[in-house]
Amino acid sequence: MTEAILLVGGKGTRLRPLTVNTPKPMVPAAGVPFLTHQLARARAAGVEHIVLATSYLAEVFEPYFGDGSAFGLDLEYVTEEEPLGTGGAIRNVASRLSSGPQEPVLIFNGDILTGLDIRALVATHQSSGADVSLHLTRVPDPRAFGLVPTDQTGRVTAFLEKPQTPEEIVTDQINAGAYVFRRSVIDSIPAGRPVSVERETFPELLRSGAHLQGMVDSTYWLDLGTPQAFVRGSADLVTGRAPSPAVPGRCGDRLVLPTARVAPGAKLTGGTVIGAGAHIGEGARIDGSTVLDGAVVEPGAVISASLVGAGARVGARTVLSETVIGDGADVGADNELRAGARVWCEARVPAGAIRFTSDA
Repeated sequence: MTEAILLVGGKGTRLRPLTVNTPKPMVPAAGVPFLTHQLARARAAGVEHIVLATSYLAEVFEPYFGDGSAFGLDLEYVTEEEPLGTGGAIRNVASRLSSGPQEPVLIFNGDILTGLDIRALVATHQSSGADVSLHLTRVPDPRAFGLVPTDQTGRVTAFLEKPQTPEEIVTDQINAGAYVFRRSVIDSIPAGRPVSVERETFPELLRSGAHLQGMVDSTYWLDLGTPQAFVRGSADLVTGRAPSPAVPGRCGDRLVLPTARVAPGAKLTGGTVIGAGAHIGEGARIDGSTVLDGAVVEPGAVISASLVGAGARVGARTVLSETVIGDGADVGADNELRAGARVWCEARVPAGAIRFTSDA
């Protein structure tokens, strides 16, 4: 079956402070590092060999996943010394591929949660005879994305930058971040320098007359680039809205990992995850949120659509809404943080110091 490249080298700047100590693909979603879900879905589709293109905090991947045998995979790791962009990262790992020049190679971005039918994408690639096939998805408001129009056969006709006016919105189809490359196309990407597949490789292939095929698959799709999206993705995995064979438990309203302690009067809803060794106090209410390993939520706290980092503390009666608390941070009692507030790792917020703010 097809082998794959997973692009996991990004710094995850928009996700800070979640990514201060942890690379984005290793931040827990539904109880396990997000990358685990991608590997499990690839394996379920028949992929056996995956090369991980790493860069930022590259040293954390191999100790966790090893050679991949525990996941039924053969994993290899290649680290970029300098950031090479998406195309450069793909080219940088080409020597680890075993596919022949005409064979397909799957490529995934490490920050996309999707229900994509991987086998169907490969089948589309092979039946169309394409040089590159792209997973496309439809979004209600495509203004924040590059547009990818196709003809009646699904062949890509253009790559358009983010539209600025209504007249420029010629399609609701966007690049969803999963591809199948003919191996020879990977070898044609310039080596040793930064290359963007979105801005350089794909447009140049199109100009040269190459066949780029789009496959629209509008099942679940979410870019996990922001803290709010990451928290929502984790909740969707727990509730089963987003499919993954790697969720450690049955889908439902909550996922409580072993050794976590939840007081009988606490209420957990909306796909909330409680990490190992965490402690949730009496009367706490947590909805659609993630509380990572070893964190403490004291009695009466109210948390919604938020993430509490590993070893952090949320004081009694504190209210968090769409908020990120970094690893080891301490938010005292009777605070209120909403609307995208972020508390940095190891920071201290005294009791009653903040009432409804967007910065901390």
